[in-house]
Amino acid sequence: MEHKRGGKRQGSGRKAAYNEPTKAVRVPESRIIEIKDYLKSTTKVDEVINVRRIDPETHVQIPFASERIAAGFPSPAQDYVDKTLDLNELLISNEVSTFIVEVNSLSMMNAGIDVGDKLIVDRALNAINNDIVIALIDNDFTVKRLIITNDETYLQAENPEFSDIHLNDGQQLIIWGVVTNIIKQLKKRK
Repeated sequence: MEHKRGGKRQGSGRKAAYNEPTKAVRVPESRIIEIKDYLKSTTKVDEVINVRRIDPETHVQIPFASERIAAGFPSPAQDYVDKTLDLNELLISNEVSTFIVEVNSLSMMNAGIDVGDKLIVDRALNAINNDIVIALIDNDFTVKRLIITNDETYLQAENPEFSDIHLNDGQQLIIWGVVTNIIKQLKKRK
């Protein structure tokens, strides 16, 4: 999903920011991390780091308890496991378009996304209003909630200490992918 704002106007866009013509460049997906690291050394810090493609070849069957667990007192009634679950089946719908990104900001804290969390991102999904997305604006990746109204499309932060992102004339919003799951480590492994 690509949104374009504004048009060709004197002094607008990246050309005005760099005082020279600009050019779109396509890069192989396998080189995104290297190129992103280089860009990071010359630009501000991104909110998304460490983009990795999912390896769906790994299969681990994890025991799955058949009874749901209440948040209150435990019930000793069911103390057995009768099936297994493969996390690939649970977390990945489109294996060739699914990536994991690591979060580097607290801008989505109130949506339960913290620094160091891993986000599962599906690039094949079409983003709709209220989705949490990975977006590319002016060569910077960010994770935000996509808001689409009759008047505008913008990116909403889920932390009052961070500003929403409203596009200026000449800026381009590219939705890189839709966040489908959050992997959050609650206890550090030894």
